Amino acid sequence: MPGERVVIVGASHAGFQVAASLRQHGFDGTITLLGDEPVLPYQRPPLSKDYLDGKIGLDLLLMRPEAFYRDHRIDFRPGIRVAAIDRAARRVQLATGGHLAYDHLVLATGARNRVPPLPGIELDGICYLRTLAETEALQLRLTVARNIVVIGAGFIGLEFAAVARAHGKHVRIVELVDRVMARVVSVPTSQFFAAAHRAAGVEFTFGAAAQRIAGHAGRVDHVELADGERLAADLVLVSVGVVPNSELASAAGLDVANGIVVDAELRTADPAISAIGDCASFPCVHAEGRPMRLEAVQNATDHARCVADRLVGKPHPYNALPWFWSEQGPRRLQIAGLTAGHDQYVLRGDMESGQFSVFCYKDGRLLGVESINRPADHAIARRILSAGREVTPDEAADAGFDLRTAAARPA
Repeated sequence: MPGERVVIVGASHAGFQVAASLRQHGFDGTITLLGDEPVLPYQRPPLSKDYLDGKIGLDLLLMRPEAFYRDHRIDFRPGIRVAAIDRAARRVQLATGGHLAYDHLVLATGARNRVPPLPGIELDGICYLRTLAETEALQLRLTVARNIVVIGAGFIGLEFAAVARAHGKHVRIVELVDRVMARVVSVPTSQFFAAAHRAAGVEFTFGAAAQRIAGHAGRVDHVELADGERLAADLVLVSVGVVPNSELASAAGLDVANGIVVDAELRTADPAISAIGDCASFPCVHAEGRPMRLEAVQNATDHARCVADRLVGKPHPYNALPWFWSEQGPRRLQIAGLTAGHDQYVLRGDMESGQFSVFCYKDGRLLGVESINRPADHAIARRILSAGREVTPDEAADAGFDLRTAAARPA
């Protein structure tokens, strides 16, 4: 280990965690962490919530202060982009010139905003919310905006809408399908959040597609829908998903299919290269081994820990339970497991109180639990699902049933 060189491409949650975990486990080789943004590694979830809203500053957003990297001998290099991977020579070519040799390369390249091919998408006032720079630009625009259109009703679009309404802005959300967060949550959870946003003054247009974005003197003026309706807008947030940054791996001859393809231990076809986080397509044991690409901080950090374990001689398959969260105003959604594809759900708690959980099943087997302002349910659900235990639909529906009983059962 003392002479080994680990190069990490990407300095968000996954990349940072690999470096930190390697040092935590006693790795004594060199660690080079390359970030393409000109800032220290930072947390992304607060960007669309507390940081956007001005409730926290950059100091609380950073993963660690600058001294951490110096003290732990992590050679962090901001504003550096990798142009190519030379697998034969085991080195990466930097866009600024020069090369970096590696014994092991970790690709934590993440994902980027999906940009829809809409006329007018280049107009001033079209915004995104994924990076620190995008968020800070959006903060400034939010102060003067009056009419906001959000394209996409996923987590980011809804979180932003909650902040914008709290600032008194008029917000209209345009969504292609018939409900919010349709890709990731059950119908009851969708209905609850849509109703809560409506009560706060957010307007929705479902089953609608933006046809073009129009402007005047280079500035956005309105969004035109496919049916001809025009929505006034001086700010448009585009939030229609992301695209994995897999081009570097593809150009190096590695397999790519909705992300960089890795095995159960997160190795690519080249054993000297791993891929983790949003850019990686891995066999998910919680989805019957199907290849998946998950966009979640939990997945990114647990991927990183798995690779760090392997690099210090403690290899194991990746089997961490996926879990997610979203804060939309005073409402906190927490999801344990993967609830997509369920054929039955059971409500536990009272929707009208704003505190309930949705237990999602397929063929009678618990897939996951969506909890709204019920953190205890979420914590126990994670224990149950991680251990491979079960809660029957009848038990979930029984308010008197103690979920801790199921958590303590033999697997």
